[in-house]
Amino acid sequence: MTSGAARAATLVRALHASIEHDRGAAGDVYTDDVRAWTPAMSTASLSELMDEFEHRDDAFSDIELEVSPLEVGGEYACVEWSVSMTHTGQIEVADGKVVDPTGVRVTLHGITVAEFRGDRICSLRQYWDELSVFDQLGILRDGALR
Repeated sequence: MTSGAARAATLVRALHASIEHDRGAAGDVYTDDVRAWTPAMSTASLSELMDEFEHRDDAFSDIELEVSPLEVGGEYACVEWSVSMTHTGQIEVADGKVVDPTGVRVTLHGITVAEFRGDRICSLRQYWDELSVFDQLGILRDGALR
């Protein structure tokens, strides 16, 4: 049986693999049939998840991840996290509009919940306020994209 601390460490490794686009590490921590959901994507297999890693835009660089594992029981692990990053590439928003790089450093806060099968993640859910990034970049006005 995998301990809660070991599951949390595996989840932290999975988050780093996502940010670093590390296919090898991702293959080590996820099952082949992993299901993943975030505000920005939904996947039903490791292959789809890997494709999402490959197709991510390069809108942000200098990414720093801070993670705080939470105490959870059963076959689950949960972490709160903060990602700080610099807006250095274009972002495509609603109706094909493009936001040019601003150089602004933004911070995103969220939580990730993972379900395990043995010592690998079989289900992953992430929650964050996607619009907070747009707000920090100054591209929201009165709650709508400019």
